[in-house]
Amino acid sequence: MEIAKLGEFGLIDRLTKDIKPQNTSTKYGVGDDCAVLHYPDTEVLVTTDMLMEGVHFDLTYIDLQHLGWKSAMVNISDIFAMNGTPRQLTVSMALSKRFSVEDMEQFYQGMRLACDKWGVDIVGGDTTSSYTGLAISITCIGEARKEDIVYRNGAKETDLVCVSGDLGAAYMGLQLLEREKTVYYQMVDEAKKKGKPVPDFQPDFAGKEYLLQRQLKTEARGDIIQRLHEAGIRPTAMMDISDGLSSELMHICKQSGVGCRIFEKQIPIDYQTAVMAEELNMNVTTCALNGGEDYELLFTVPIGDHEKIQELDDVKLIGHITKAELGHVLVTRDDQEFELKAQGWQPL
Repeated sequence: MEIAKLGEFGLIDRLTKDIKPQNTSTKYGVGDDCAVLHYPDTEVLVTTDMLMEGVHFDLTYIDLQHLGWKSAMVNISDIFAMNGTPRQLTVSMALSKRFSVEDMEQFYQGMRLACDKWGVDIVGGDTTSSYTGLAISITCIGEARKEDIVYRNGAKETDLVCVSGDLGAAYMGLQLLEREKTVYYQMVDEAKKKGKPVPDFQPDFAGKEYLLQRQLKTEARGDIIQRLHEAGIRPTAMMDISDGLSSELMHICKQSGVGCRIFEKQIPIDYQTAVMAEELNMNVTTCALNGGEDYELLFTVPIGDHEKIQELDDVKLIGHITKAELGHVLVTRDDQEFELKAQGWQPL
């Protein structure tokens, strides 16, 4: 069905008709000029991300349901990165005529699955037309007690540097998708030159399923936040890893006025990531440091929490905070020292 057949308000009604608020702070959601939220005794957290077709995603290899999931999760992740709880979400989209009503239903299905996982209410947004592809803007609203909020600027000398999960897999997943896309288009060009029909194409993803999952089905690490709470650990500084470990760590150091020392052998890397890097003749540590889109949590904790951190599943201690004048150092597996440089994703 063409979107024009329903119109803007008809499309909104169709996509949101059965959305029921899950949070007491959501007084009124979709259906009026504004959502109405109530936060009497807590701090409100607000984050916004834009995703542009051709810059942040390629519809050649991500379907709209996965795109909806990812669009929501990357914003939910920002709330967790402040040690907060996500509560509401708004979504705005600019659409071209190539998208149907059913396409948007798929997008909303993925977004709602992500929101349902973390108990987030979709409370509004906007739709408009686009001549240049799909544009998505998501705003996520969360809450946290004033004393619980963790900023980027709280890291102190001797604090431990920790990360959740493993790094570099999402970037390797992107490289895998780009490789198969290139192979496909080469096959198309060859068929056109010979005047033959394009043969069936099956991408080679065998043994690389984890890499695809990390790229296409982003997970916000609210489970790590919960484990930290249960263990009685309050990070001194924290970010989610969207642009690469090196870039995010440099943000924390700059805003905290400190240096850092991290160890290559401690950086968590999945086996499939290492194998894929070898296939592509890439340095796996470079991929882990600069790849981005892992959406794992990077955080610092006081040195006194060392034993507690050691007992946490899926959290790895990778280094420590130093005085600013000692710089930002990467210690390699053979004990050489190099200056850590921010070489992650640059949006502009």
